Amino acid sequence: MLANTGMRASAAARLALRSRGAAVRLNGVRGLSAAADEDDPRNMEREAMEYDVVVVGAGPAGLSTAIRLKQLEAEKGREVSVCVVEKGAEVGSHILSGNVFQPTALEELFPDWKEQGALGDDPTPAGEDKFLFLTSETGAIEAPSLSIPPTLHNHGNYIISLNLLTRWLGAKAEEMGVEIYPGFPAAEVLYNEAGGVVGVATGDMGISKAGEVKDTFMRGMELRAKQTVFAEGARGSCSEDVIRKFDLRKDSDMQSYGLGVKEIWRIPKEKHQRGLIQHTFGWPLDSATYGGSFMYHHGEDEIFIGFVVGADYKNPYLSPYQEFQRFKHHPKVKQYLEGGERISYGARVINEGGFQAIPKLTMPGGVLVGCSAGFLNVPKVKGSHTAMKSGMLAAEAIYDALETIEEGDASEVTEYETKLKDSWVYSELKSVRNYAPAFKWGLYAGVVYSGVSGFILRGMEPWTFSKHGKMRDCDATEPASKHTPIDYPKPDGVISFDLLANLSTSGTNHEADQPAHLRIKPEKKDMPDESISVYAGPEQRFCPAKVYEYEDDANGKPQLVINASNCLHCKMCSIKMPDEYIRWTVPEGGGGPAYEKM
Repeated sequence: MLANTGMRASAAARLALRSRGAAVRLNGVRGLSAAADEDDPRNMEREAMEYDVVVVGAGPAGLSTAIRLKQLEAEKGREVSVCVVEKGAEVGSHILSGNVFQPTALEELFPDWKEQGALGDDPTPAGEDKFLFLTSETGAIEAPSLSIPPTLHNHGNYIISLNLLTRWLGAKAEEMGVEIYPGFPAAEVLYNEAGGVVGVATGDMGISKAGEVKDTFMRGMELRAKQTVFAEGARGSCSEDVIRKFDLRKDSDMQSYGLGVKEIWRIPKEKHQRGLIQHTFGWPLDSATYGGSFMYHHGEDEIFIGFVVGADYKNPYLSPYQEFQRFKHHPKVKQYLEGGERISYGARVINEGGFQAIPKLTMPGGVLVGCSAGFLNVPKVKGSHTAMKSGMLAAEAIYDALETIEEGDASEVTEYETKLKDSWVYSELKSVRNYAPAFKWGLYAGVVYSGVSGFILRGMEPWTFSKHGKMRDCDATEPASKHTPIDYPKPDGVISFDLLANLSTSGTNHEADQPAHLRIKPEKKDMPDESISVYAGPEQRFCPAKVYEYEDDANGKPQLVINASNCLHCKMCSIKMPDEYIRWTVPEGGGGPAYEKM
């Protein structure tokens, strides 16, 4: 933790030094209008810093890209300047995952990763795998181990905190000469006159909630690059911008998502089964709703427990958070939690489109890696190893191409996509491409097909199912008139918790006096009225941080209230809002959750 804090401080100092006056501070000046004013510091030309490669996002994919570039520099002798920007206050502070980690890519990146302690002093090897079908609030059927497809076995994997592994990768990258700037989110993609990507710009800081310049104002910085690597994770704001601009999904399915909510518990040691991995499906979800749970026994007394609900669910009254809370009361789960203590909470969307939803990976001046592209192995619920490998392949293609790219060229490194398609990432995802889409015909059909594919067809079937084609997850939501409100049990404060009480353990914090980073798209300003009148305001229930509420105005008409300071950066609102009426933008630097072990 202290090393990471030092990483942020040193990076910020370097950025300030290299900006050569780009940080404009207005001592004692307040209330400056945002109108078209030539003296408005927001209209000043931004200072720029030049790099060979700029990476957006200091997660496993982005850091693997940066590290591999520096490894190639050491191997081949040609220098490459690499900068990584990260919206979290520290490297790893926005990282959340299950996480049963498959070390395939880490082994390739650092063959001596065990000796270097990449997974900590005492990594937890994966132990027994259990799969349970919860038939009711008390009933369960355990699947025999021989019925679990080989692709879902976890032998050789480790139960880890991906948050801590990311910090380790960040430290390694800095040791190798990568410049990492936590707390400086990429707010805008930069394009040249021909429309190619030439870098990103960080956001202005020091703007009040009313849109006025404060005396702490700091102009954003342009980070220009020969190649820009988008590694923001699922539904990254800059990544989605370039996907739309270059129509990168033209030949793929629309990406679909699931919302994962997670808690870390400390439980009595006599109940802890080091390495136990338990997944469930079925109750409390109905057979038409895709989702399930995970519970991983980590270390000596910790449990990582969570619940994932596919964002294509139909019932607007469903609350993924509340489903998670009542799930924990099932006897097969509660038996481990009783006498324990919940110590932290968080939430994040994951990609669930799989192989069919992988977009075109390259564009003039940039590439997509990791979950920005969607390399999650859906039935395994694992994407860290594929994300890391995609970053490594991108680095290899970019390094070779840099020798002939001139500044401002925005060349397209198509060799990256070729390398990806020739790699184990592509073959692994292709082999499980039909698992998740089979569930669109219901839980039982999905389970049966997954078994047939896993044991008999082994992913070699000549057909490929489409999950939803070009349909968005928000389009699956049905009007409230077709459904009955769900009466969720009141949390007991011991096993289940009020949402805001849980949120307090996430470390979430945003500068209060700043413009909201969650904005209603101007062309959809009337959608909140439709949301509450037609869909009963599903945003009140799907948001895992209680950001969205409806309150009656003086005339008794419901009005949307956005509590942006609560935001966990899960991105669910940009996906599940009716007609996607919310635009998710980055907040002022460093805002958001402060995960330490998620």
